[in-house]
Amino acid sequence: MIAGTPQRLSAYAAATPANDPVMVRLRLIGQMEAWTLTSESILPTGRKTRALLAILALSSPRPVLRGKLAELLWSRRPEEQARASLRQEIHRLLETLGPAGPPVLVVTRDHLALRPGSAWVDVEEVLRATPAKPAALSLLDGELLEDLDGVDAAFDAWLAAERERLHDRARSVAEALLREQNEPESVIAAAQQLLAIDRAHEGAWRALMRAYAARGERGMAIQAFERCRTVLADLLDAQPSEETARLITEIRASGVRPSTASSPPPVIARPEPRVAPRAEPRSEPREARHEHRGEGVSHLPRGGARVGVMPLQLIGTTEAEAHLGAGLAEEITSALARFRWMFLVSSSSLARFATQTRDEAAIRRAFDIDFLLDGTIQRVQGRLRVAMRLLDLRAGNQVVWSRRFDRQADDLLTLQDEIAAEAVAQIDPEILLIESQRVASRPVSDPSAYDLLLRALALIDRLERSQFVQAGELLRQAITLEPDYAAAHAWYAYWHVFLVGQGWARDPTVGMTEAGRLAERAITLDPQDAKALTIAGHVRAYLHRRLRESIALHERALTLNPNLAMAWSLSGVAFAYMGDLDEAERRLQRYKKLSPIDPHAFFYDTALIIVAALKRDYATAVAIGREVSEMNPAFSGACKPYLAALGHLGLQDEAVAVLGRLLAIEPGFTVRKFLESAPFERSEHRESYAEGLRKAGVPEV
Repeated sequence: MIAGTPQRLSAYAAATPANDPVMVRLRLIGQMEAWTLTSESILPTGRKTRALLAILALSSPRPVLRGKLAELLWSRRPEEQARASLRQEIHRLLETLGPAGPPVLVVTRDHLALRPGSAWVDVEEVLRATPAKPAALSLLDGELLEDLDGVDAAFDAWLAAERERLHDRARSVAEALLREQNEPESVIAAAQQLLAIDRAHEGAWRALMRAYAARGERGMAIQAFERCRTVLADLLDAQPSEETARLITEIRASGVRPSTASSPPPVIARPEPRVAPRAEPRSEPREARHEHRGEGVSHLPRGGARVGVMPLQLIGTTEAEAHLGAGLAEEITSALARFRWMFLVSSSSLARFATQTRDEAAIRRAFDIDFLLDGTIQRVQGRLRVAMRLLDLRAGNQVVWSRRFDRQADDLLTLQDEIAAEAVAQIDPEILLIESQRVASRPVSDPSAYDLLLRALALIDRLERSQFVQAGELLRQAITLEPDYAAAHAWYAYWHVFLVGQGWARDPTVGMTEAGRLAERAITLDPQDAKALTIAGHVRAYLHRRLRESIALHERALTLNPNLAMAWSLSGVAFAYMGDLDEAERRLQRYKKLSPIDPHAFFYDTALIIVAALKRDYATAVAIGREVSEMNPAFSGACKPYLAALGHLGLQDEAVAVLGRLLAIEPGFTVRKFLESAPFERSEHRESYAEGLRKAGVPEV
């Protein structure tokens, strides 16, 4: 039995004649391994010992001077101490290699070497690969000696040179192999092989795009371009070249199938060699389409986005981190299932696509998925870098969201929880925004309640009055069509909050009463809907001044869905109204950590202005007020605390401009109306706020 992956075993079997005196098999690509012919691990435990063995293996069959070894492994020690340390490591290495049988290590007074022919080394096989015999390139599924960084400064420099030598040789062979291909199938396989070695190789990306287009798979070609753009931005902080941009324009616009003949691909300069896992050639089983629904689907008869989370690819991770790709996918899937309007495909159902092929077109056909979350986990010394992207499979696999998370690798469970929480908090509003825009762009034809809801959401946040009124009518129609639709009731209550807050209600008392009725109905219809609960909480706090009831609803929402950014923000508002500014600030910071660039930030970030103003940090309140006003200048709720802070600072010119905008939205706004409706529990907060408004020029009555 030979230890290692099937690819490694086949490469070993093909490269090692039966009569070779091989006694040891060494894996140096990825995490170092050493095995005897009887599959006994003889990997040295010490990092210096492993580094010594690696130097000898990569230098074989040439012997290495003892002085050179001492310099590489103990560069900061005096020569005599370094040589003494080397003698100890030689002794440990001889003991470790003993089970292999006859002596593998040749030791002389001046040199060390591995006995010629005694060791099979994966790096040697890659270096011997040719375009005619490229099979050994499959061994390049990680970085050379990825677990030996930091042994010694001199060793690190030597290792960097060896990595570049291996990388350049493999890339050269893969480029030559790609140039020899003419048929789309073989071009795709060769291009993927080259991209597994050099992810930033634009020539390979263009060859892949041409080949997919030649097969009539424009969606796959567009997806390849999006991946190329993401990789170049991530690795090189660069954009695709003009040649690549022209190619994707041709594919998108004309549908013409470009020639698959690949010109000699250019070598892209990189700051450092990088090696990624091997990309498998495309191979998709044709399956019948069927639905997989996640937790909570029984409450979603009216439609919803279908989302899948692919087990993340691992790059250079340790054995202890091998579970992270699947574990993080499961954690994200479970967290997304808390959002009541989504259908979730089990990540375990997608696992076979992660091992066989990551072909998104095949996944969509198999599971009828609308959005697919995919990504990588890469170890960078003592940190883990998790890069994720969300693909809209109905839009040619367009990347609609991407994020990179860098975390220390010392607490994997905390890392998994934190990344899952932030990912789902950001994905939920993004998908909802995309869904609402998609429905709004289609002609109206017998819309469902869900369609009407999405059309309304596309209009509410614009706060353009005529469109806002239209959104209210759409929500009313949705409730008429589906009287037990909890989400429609909740969002209609949310609409009434803006109706009253913007000063657009003909009778504010009627508007507040209707908001309360709708919110109560929503949580009665679905008491497990976290969004409905937190909207109901905000109605009670902002419109009805029932602050402690509001807090209870927000807490229940966060118990049901601790990753709901809306609940963290609106509960922070409630605590600010109560006067607990420290707790308000803590909750608002949690919201910003979960969703730092939220599509609804103009609404949620207004709470940050309020808290800063109540803490008399007027400069911060003004700075945030400027940012929020840029996001949505039509939102009067942000103008008021911003204006109060300007008044306290005496910034009259800016206050005049902001007041003009506020009165254009709410012509009748006065200090008295503010005091009559302000939900602040502490009188000193109401008075400080009101005094700022007076100083900014707001009329008293």
